[in-house]
Amino acid sequence: MINDTHPLADGVRLRPVALTDAESFAEALTRSRAYMRPWEPVRPEAFYTPEGQAQRLTGLLADRDAGRVMPWALADDEDRVVGAMTLVCIERGPFRNARLGYWTDVGRAGRGLATAAVSRVCELARDELGLHRIEAGTVVDNAASQRVLAKCGFELYGTAPRYLHINGAWQDHRMFQRILHDGSP
Repeated sequence: MINDTHPLADGVRLRPVALTDAESFAEALTRSRAYMRPWEPVRPEAFYTPEGQAQRLTGLLADRDAGRVMPWALADDEDRVVGAMTLVCIERGPFRNARLGYWTDVGRAGRGLATAAVSRVCELARDELGLHRIEAGTVVDNAASQRVLAKCGFELYGTAPRYLHINGAWQDHRMFQRILHDGSP
């Protein structure tokens, strides 16, 4: 099921990332670049090209195959990328934890798509990956992303000063977690 396609809303589905998505990722990220600037690291121009995305996706897929990452694309009816969900730093053993990162295309923002996708990723993380906990951080003033996390059952557990270098500066982040289950690992 982790490699299946999962319908979300408005003709969008969650599916595993493929290397053939490079051009579509480049287009979506370029289209959404100004919109996402306050929440993203400063990226080199090559990041926004199909070649740059192919290089990024090659690394993500290698990390997925090694069990460290699970990347999904949000794809529309024409299979164009309109967002992404990624579990990174997947840990096994007694921790059974991952960090969640996500974004939606500027043209899809504010329509509940991120909420639907985060909810589904939490189910897959619990049921298919056997994770106990997911954490996520947002820039302190990213109220929209904080609403998504709250709607999906994440709880605020603190603030991390100067946590990530975002939009050209070290930014404080609000830290959230969701406990997926209390069963044994």
